[in-house]
Amino acid sequence: MIKIGIVDDEILARKVIEEYCAKIDNFELVLSTGNPLEFINFTQQNEVDIIFLDIEMPELNGMEILRSMVNPPKVILTTAYSEYALESYNYGVVDYLLKPVKFERFLKAINKISVSLIAQPKKNRGSEELQIKHDGMPVNISFKSILYIQSFGNYLKIYTDSRMYLISETLINITTLLSENFQRTHKSYISNLDRVTKATRAYLLIENNEVPVSAMYKVIVFKKLEALAKL
Repeated sequence: MIKIGIVDDEILARKVIEEYCAKIDNFELVLSTGNPLEFINFTQQNEVDIIFLDIEMPELNGMEILRSMVNPPKVILTTAYSEYALESYNYGVVDYLLKPVKFERFLKAINKISVSLIAQPKKNRGSEELQIKHDGMPVNISFKSILYIQSFGNYLKIYTDSRMYLISETLINITTLLSENFQRTHKSYISNLDRVTKATRAYLLIENNEVPVSAMYKVIVFKKLEALAKL
């Protein structure tokens, strides 16, 4: 079964997508909500394969959610606004549906991804290690030991409790390998939110290291820190 999530603050818009999903045999609706924070908290503990995501919502809009997600599901945007289309594709959005969404257009969007989801094995979200190659040799790094990751030209610096690893990789690619507690905090940084000891408006303190927080990611970083504090 393909697990579906719907995030839209308009009840009628959610109902339309719910009805469309109910017509697809291998779709299982696991979450339908108008609260973006509920969706973020849900995905930290549960698997979602496809998310139908609205853009204009209170507290967090769809673009802020996209910028925040590590190892995201496939995303189909549902919105009445077309001006975000170009930016959305920078975050791997599969399709962009303008409201009111017609069933034929809905089918065209899901046909882009549903076959590949059925054919591919599920990601191992229970993994506790990051697997990399360092100096040509495979290395397993415990997620718990990672403090933060910094972009460095065409390389990444992975800072851990014991040492720093320099690898040839991009921030976008490595996010697909990380657990949910890792969060993009800046265009050049990903932080392990479990290791944060202090948070200010400008940076996160992680083992005496000040990791910058940019305005683009500030809202979602503090919302996720708040959610983690309640667990």
